[in-house]
Amino acid sequence: MIQNDIWIAKMADKGMISPFEPKLVRRTDNLPVISYGLSSFGYDIRLSPKEFRVFRHIPGTVVDPKNFNPDNLEPVQCHQDQNGNYFILPAHSYGLGVALERLDIPDNITVLCIGKSSYARCGIIANLTPAEAGWRGHLTLEFSNSSSADCRIYANEGVVQLLFLEGEPCEVSYQQRRGKYQDQPEQVIVSRV
Repeated sequence: MIQNDIWIAKMADKGMISPFEPKLVRRTDNLPVISYGLSSFGYDIRLSPKEFRVFRHIPGTVVDPKNFNPDNLEPVQCHQDQNGNYFILPAHSYGLGVALERLDIPDNITVLCIGKSSYARCGIIANLTPAEAGWRGHLTLEFSNSSSADCRIYANEGVVQLLFLEGEPCEVSYQQRRGKYQDQPEQVIVSRV
């Protein structure tokens, strides 16, 4: 069953989402923002301004998830103007960012992280990412720019929505099996095997 705003707020009070915004924020300091916070059946998390990286081509190399070369990721500067803080994801490229919020997922919940329509309408595709039962940390977020134009991705604003799916408690949680992405800090974490 998908969980609603009442359940999400109750679990946030117990530390499931931190920091937690109890309503959907659409404006800050009288400026429009891409919404973040609690919605009817989800929670829109924000992109951290701390780090964003874009894949770059290094002639003669192949990106290998079993032997990831961090040199394939180039740090991107966080810019600021009257619209807010943002990173630029070049046309036809792929980038990694990190969630501002820290999650601590209960043992009977799996979270699906899905893209927001404001970005999808600009050609930005957020990879569908799960956070398994018992997982905790800051999510590394994956974005693809399928458009032929460079696009902004705003920091400190909504970037993906989390959906909380409840099931019977699992036999072995992510924490119990000591998953390789447990307790991720607020920084981009590359592929691990």
